[in-house]
Amino acid sequence: MPRSVNHVASRERRRKLLKQTKGYFGRRKNVWTVAKNAYEKGLSYAYRDRKKKKSNFRALWIQRINAAARIEGVSYSKLMGMLHAQNIEINRKVLADLAMNHPEAFKAIVKKATNA
Repeated sequence: MPRSVNHVASRERRRKLLKQTKGYFGRRKNVWTVAKNAYEKGLSYAYRDRKKKKSNFRALWIQRINAAARIEGVSYSKLMGMLHAQNIEINRKVLADLAMNHPEAFKAIVKKATNA
């Protein structure tokens, strides 16, 4: 009995992956083995960087809070310590947004934190 290989399914599978690698440089976009490796590596980078994105945003928020706090005459670490001591629970994302878009509200929070 002859061997059954189902070329239709394997060709479709390859076509689908090569469509995903469209835009890659050189052989990474059109040679099956190279494209497959590049695609799988890209998936692992995507998984890793979805986790890393969270720490990148936290670092950005801290930089923004620190810049705004220094305008008010206090460092980031002192400000966060004073907020904690006053039991003012506001997260870094909201604090950074206030520092960027509503400086008067940020100034009020700093003033409330420093009144100890």
